[in-house]
Amino acid sequence: MFEFFAAAPRGFEYSLAQELDKLGASDIKESVAGVYFSASLELGYRITLWSRLASRIVLLLQKASCTTPDELYDTAYCIDWPSHFSNKSTFSIDFHGTGGFIKNTQFGALKIKDAVVDRFRDDGEARPNVERSEAEFRIDAHFRKGTISIGINFSGPGLHQRGYRSDTGSAPLKENLAANMLARSGWIEQQTDLFDPFCGSGTILIEAAMVAADIAPALHRQSFGFEKWRRHNSELWDSILQEAEARASLGKSRCEIKLFGSDIDPRVVNIAKQNAKNADVAQFIDFEIADALAMNPPFETGTLVSNPPYGERLGKVTGLLQLYYKLGEHFKFTFGGWKLALLCSEIELLSALKLKADRQLKMFNGAMECGFNLYTMHATSTRRERTETKVNDTAEVSIANVAPDFCNRIKKNLKQLNKWAKKEGIDSYRIYDADLPDYNVAIDKYLNHLVVQEYAAPIEIPESVTKRRISDILLVLPQLTDVAPNNIVVKTRSRQKGSNQYQKRNQDKVELITTEYNAKFKLNLSGYLDTGLFLDHRLTRRLVGDKSKNRHVLNLFAYTGTASVHAALGGAKSVTTVDMSHTYLLWAEENFKLNGIYGNQYHFEQADCLQWIKESEEQFDLIFIDPPTFSNSKRMEDSFEVERDHVELLTDLMKLLMPDGEIIFSNNKRKFKMDIEALAKIGIKVENLDAKTLPLDYKRNPQIHNTWLLTHG
Repeated sequence: MFEFFAAAPRGFEYSLAQELDKLGASDIKESVAGVYFSASLELGYRITLWSRLASRIVLLLQKASCTTPDELYDTAYCIDWPSHFSNKSTFSIDFHGTGGFIKNTQFGALKIKDAVVDRFRDDGEARPNVERSEAEFRIDAHFRKGTISIGINFSGPGLHQRGYRSDTGSAPLKENLAANMLARSGWIEQQTDLFDPFCGSGTILIEAAMVAADIAPALHRQSFGFEKWRRHNSELWDSILQEAEARASLGKSRCEIKLFGSDIDPRVVNIAKQNAKNADVAQFIDFEIADALAMNPPFETGTLVSNPPYGERLGKVTGLLQLYYKLGEHFKFTFGGWKLALLCSEIELLSALKLKADRQLKMFNGAMECGFNLYTMHATSTRRERTETKVNDTAEVSIANVAPDFCNRIKKNLKQLNKWAKKEGIDSYRIYDADLPDYNVAIDKYLNHLVVQEYAAPIEIPESVTKRRISDILLVLPQLTDVAPNNIVVKTRSRQKGSNQYQKRNQDKVELITTEYNAKFKLNLSGYLDTGLFLDHRLTRRLVGDKSKNRHVLNLFAYTGTASVHAALGGAKSVTTVDMSHTYLLWAEENFKLNGIYGNQYHFEQADCLQWIKESEEQFDLIFIDPPTFSNSKRMEDSFEVERDHVELLTDLMKLLMPDGEIIFSNNKRKFKMDIEALAKIGIKVENLDAKTLPLDYKRNPQIHNTWLLTHG
């Protein structure tokens, strides 16, 4: 008997152990990403040929405790390598796992390589050559929790590579993952007619056909790892192959299962047909070009196993939420009596189906964790006529039963805000700000786009609950707001510290030009946490513009210079815009150009604003300053906290103010307390402007910011 290890992706262990048991293995023991088992050489060959779930089969040669590099070397050296492969064969080391003294897999592989070649030399033989990519003999090593296992890659290249794929779609499903989907859905045990409405390159259906026709999954492979193993029994292997070929011939003649696949993409349907031919199962599968939302069941009852489309990030899958919701409705109406099994890497997409799962499992597609949900549809007699005469990707989603409280609140807000915004002459405004505690988001409308900012949920709320609520929000928003799903951008906003407060989010750009009263501003909805325009400061910016005529204006912590634009449009003699960020200053200059504002009276200075205030000798009639709540930027000498340091900041700032000048001071620290008494002592007069500068769309959240007017007392 030999000891083997069958490696597989995480989430496969249970079904792989079941498969090995049915194939006749003994001493089966599940581990992380694989299963240990014992088998004779003959059974080892059979398992390599017949396992539909394993990624590779390793014949173990040595397993030992290993805590130092020397112990690793000694464990590898004690194996009689010349008895396993010839020095005329090239070899390579596949090393898996790190920890302890193994800092990286390359180090582990190098130590084993040294031991192997030293063993050949010490046995009086020439050393074999190393070939990393196309080695004839592959050594497999796995290090975990201080134990090293070393063996032979018995199967060779990944067993999921069956050999029938001539091409794949854009998101190929590995063959053994498709087989695991069939296993965990229960289809392999109770084979029924099978349908895949998102068949892509046909992998699920081809794997099912090979099961139904009793075709060994590795029958079409061109090479195996044991072929250069000196103890390989070629006669035994040939007899096992002949037996498998005979079984396939008989199985195909007896196969009566019905398999049907469809996809909306003609190119991938053609690929699927070719792959099925390559696997010699084309006669068992019907492929059709069709929209999944328009497909009636191809059989009266059966099993649907599929991997519907998904997006990498929630912000990219808003449109897919609509698809999944419609798909769930389609299943309810037309697939009565069916069993469904769906794989998706985005759990919130599966929740958008609004179907009650019998089971919710997890499995991995490569490194990507996926949800795999099983459903039972009601009996055929419960099928109903659709209220929609046509179902397609643009059909309206019925949202009557999805987040009704949230829907009612959005409708109420929009009824008031849309008329107000049109009258005000603005096209960007907030339509919702955590009005309901269960839907903890802010939603801003920018022309024909929405930005949904997800606030960090309280720790006591399960992640699954928050994800479901977000998916419900994104599901209903397109219909409520008449904004296309792909025009909805999703961001997660949580408490930021220091340099993370304006952290760049990704490289994608959704750029728009918005109008605010008589000003235009460039927006980037997706590139940063903020968009380039603080909507809550709308009235504050207009106030700056109203007070700027024939005055010298200073804008500190200017961000993208939006207040500076209002000052220039308001007739300022000069405008000085100061910010530490070169990126934001360039953005500010773009905003000036958008508004046709040019001239040498407009200055843009990159500097630490606090230091700039101390060093400047200029005088200004109007100063607008909106400092951060807290900052400890690397380019600032000291940290800054607005409530602690505002008296010192304003004291320094008054030195730059003309005798009849004004300072508009704003910040967004909740419950900020202005030290009026301390300022009065140094001759600064203070007036609160909160009521005058809070826009209608922020009246639900009056603490969003506070604004003050300061003058010489």
